[in-house]
Amino acid sequence: MSRDPLHILQSVFGYPEFRHQQADIIHHILSGGDALVLMPTGGGKSLCYQVPALCLDGLTVVVSPLIALMQNQVEALNQLGIPAAALNSSQEMDEQSQVRKALMAGEIKLLYVAPERLFSGNFPDILKRLNPALFAIDEAHCVSQWGHDFRPEYRRLALLQEQFPTVPRIALTATADTETRKDIVERLGLQYGKVFQSGFDRPNITYNVTDRKNGLNQLVSFLKNNHPDDAGIVYCMSRKKVEATAEKLQDAGYNALPYHAGLPSEVRATTLDRFLKEDGLIIVATIAFGMGIDKPDVRFVAHLDLPKNMESYYQETGRAGRDGLPATAWMTFGHQDIVKIKQLMGASLPPEQRLIENQKLSSLLDFCETVSCRRVLLLTYFGDENPAPCGNCDNCMAPPTLIDGTEDARLALSCIYRTGQMYGSGHIIDVLLGADTDKIRSTGHDTLNVYGKGTSKTRAEWQSLIRRLLALGYINTDTEGYGSLSLDEKCRPLLQGKESLHIRKLEKSKGGSSRSRAPISLDTEEERQLFARLKARRLELAKEQNVPPYVIFHDKTLVEMVRLKPTSMETFREIPGIGETKRDKYGAAFLDALSEPV
Repeated sequence: MSRDPLHILQSVFGYPEFRHQQADIIHHILSGGDALVLMPTGGGKSLCYQVPALCLDGLTVVVSPLIALMQNQVEALNQLGIPAAALNSSQEMDEQSQVRKALMAGEIKLLYVAPERLFSGNFPDILKRLNPALFAIDEAHCVSQWGHDFRPEYRRLALLQEQFPTVPRIALTATADTETRKDIVERLGLQYGKVFQSGFDRPNITYNVTDRKNGLNQLVSFLKNNHPDDAGIVYCMSRKKVEATAEKLQDAGYNALPYHAGLPSEVRATTLDRFLKEDGLIIVATIAFGMGIDKPDVRFVAHLDLPKNMESYYQETGRAGRDGLPATAWMTFGHQDIVKIKQLMGASLPPEQRLIENQKLSSLLDFCETVSCRRVLLLTYFGDENPAPCGNCDNCMAPPTLIDGTEDARLALSCIYRTGQMYGSGHIIDVLLGADTDKIRSTGHDTLNVYGKGTSKTRAEWQSLIRRLLALGYINTDTEGYGSLSLDEKCRPLLQGKESLHIRKLEKSKGGSSRSRAPISLDTEEERQLFARLKARRLELAKEQNVPPYVIFHDKTLVEMVRLKPTSMETFREIPGIGETKRDKYGAAFLDALSEPV
């Protein structure tokens, strides 16, 4: 095999040229340098170590945190004719033994392992005998306490620098803010390496955030109007809500399955397998699902609960549209989400880490409440410089109407203060609306001068305003998670009349009725029928091998077949995403499908 990176890219992976900084990264690695690579999901991070692996003599070791991620990568590489394998706890001893024998015989080019495996038992001695040529550390944000998915076992990866000082290391992630990037470099000893940042934009994703009224009904309306037949992921915070949401979607006629840690392992495995291999399946899950799943045709990711920070939101929504075709990130949230997240922080985090997570949550709230381009805020958070408004988020496509909320904000702040800064938003709004409740009578809050002064606003409008005040940092909710609101020093200029506040006018929800861009744009009915036939042929081949259809060809590649309509092996190879191995393996089957009359 040629050792020229471009030739490998074209002949093995089927792409005509490198994108963004891929060529520079690969050249740097092949020159013996270490690197930290920050590249958006779907941007081609894997090629940055897979191509060098085929250029170098010896083994490339890929450290990955999840078994599902390993299996996806190994299946995809094997389809390309690349000898790859994984070692993990899900394998039987016989299978592990076979992988070890193949390793010692030099028959494997890429080995995927978990960080725990790297330093357990006699594996370190085996690794030294194998004399690896390259280490790739995937999901590198896991090494940082600033990261959203910190894993202590990743800290031990610093030993690679000591034990293999001459072997280049490439750390890769799609989710790392400035502090996390600094921490990765320090923790992994990459100070003498180079940082490559390709930006964080996923332009094919439409971002949409809406106030929660009835989350389940809003979700059904969103799917009906935007993704009636598409595969997607719905995230919920609790197992109970996962079960209820899956049942609601099933009742509404959708092919939906629940996924959470409380289900038997065999049920989870079957669900994951179906999601990878079937079209149009919706998974309703806790956030444990999806990390490392390389399914390219997920057309939407929906959140029925607020994620805990911007990194989590970016990573979870990044599971949509990995093939580059249009996809949607849709979220509905309410004040209670903030209370729940604060409660989790208070119960599980030490003070220093709680401060970090509070800062991250504040950034996410600002993203949810912004009246400007959401993508600009998202990219700015991750350090992209001067991003322009995208035209592909809800605020850009339907700019919100702004109203002067200064006096209403002062009234809400005054009510929080006069009730003792010890009540949640529900009670505060009751006082403002002049409600007659046992709590109001028992506390004497019906005698306050703010009682009943907010009747010009609806409860939903007051809820929206309080969320905005939280997002701006003018008020705080207690860290114990009871929802009690208190004033922050930051609100003083607003109360003193030195600041004004403009807020979003609460519009009547349209339930996601504005249709997002069609994921697959085909011009004629004939082309649509041809695309369906190619998908059917792909599914037949996938079932024969018991692999996900997308490891054979992505939807994007099938669309190109429809458009170019190749009639020979020579023209078939011109389609992006088809390397020599796949052309030889599948070319005849797809040429036959293309030649059949519609």
